Amino acid sequence: MNKVILMGRLTRDPEVRYTQTNNTLVASFSLAVNRRFVRQGEERQADFINIVAWSKLGEFCSKYFKKGQQVGIIGRIQTRTWDDDQGTKHYVTEVVAEEAYFADSKREGEMGENSFDNAFGNTAPGNMGSDFEVSSSDDLPF
Repeated sequence: MNKVILMGRLTRDPEVRYTQTNNTLVASFSLAVNRRFVRQGEERQADFINIVAWSKLGEFCSKYFKKGQQVGIIGRIQTRTWDDDQGTKHYVTEVVAEEAYFADSKREGEMGENSFDNAFGNTAPGNMGSDFEVSSSDDLPF
């Protein structure tokens, strides 16, 4: 199985290119993904991971993702090699995106104080309306 789930910040705006053979859009960008643990006395380390998104997903990423934005990417690891004009062999490992998500918290001024209510109606957990009320744990069916 080859599955990668990443959350990080874009180090640059996505770069768009088109393939020569069939003019397919490909967006490439890099994510700074923080390492899980920090050694005492050191700053947090990050890995910089190259991401490639094809076709419609690439179009989405190029249109809505910007440098510094936190995003989530689900995809697969791919390696490839090629020889340059001088005959030097190059190796690349990258993540081919299959899904992409916004992971930032809301931007200031984007929504009001009750942003969940404003975006999704009055359905926040604990605010299920008058049809749902639990007075004690004895009322629960489990």
